[in-house]
Amino acid sequence: MNDQLYQADPYIVATWAHGWAVAREAATPVKEGDAFRIEVGIPGHVRRYIFPALTPGIRQLADTISDPYIFLKVCAPPEAVQSLLPPGWIIQPLAFMMTCFQPMTAIQATLREGYALDISDSIPVPTVKILSPEGEVAAIGHIAFVGDYAIYDRIETHEEHRRRGLGSIIMKTLETVAVARGIHKGLLVATKEGRALYETLGWQLHSLYTTAEIPVPVTK
Repeated sequence: MNDQLYQADPYIVATWAHGWAVAREAATPVKEGDAFRIEVGIPGHVRRYIFPALTPGIRQLADTISDPYIFLKVCAPPEAVQSLLPPGWIIQPLAFMMTCFQPMTAIQATLREGYALDISDSIPVPTVKILSPEGEVAAIGHIAFVGDYAIYDRIETHEEHRRRGLGSIIMKTLETVAVARGIHKGLLVATKEGRALYETLGWQLHSLYTTAEIPVPVTK
């Protein structure tokens, strides 16, 4: 069995969960059974449970849930998670938990003329933005800190500004914010597209990250 497919380091997952909660201003994660429960409490996202590994507790928990906006996050392949779920649950596009324990790979990307870097690092969740020539946010990223880990969150480049190296610049700038605090280890969860970028910067796959949910009923 490939451990990267079926389980993650529980300490890494716990650290990620706490960092995610800090970055999103959600409640502190609570260990509940095999999972970490986070009360998010916003429209469209009531609660999430994060499982470091595939476990029968996934089915036991899913059987108690009948409402949408409660998400199960499992460090396992989607087909394995789906096999444990009762009818009515669906799987979201696969994501990837990643780590970086060394300086990110050097990049050659520079800001094009007219773009500007905006760093807010004196707030609880530091934010880096790249502003377009029109003064709009072209790319953005956030970072939270838990112990000696930096959790990178909501790294986004707006579609019309992609393929200009902005994502790499955001990541490297966030790294400088972390290093200034003496933090050299990074965690994040990436989409398929994001994974490709992060791997060029030296990030490594820690585990698959599958999300399951009950879809919102369609009203006519």
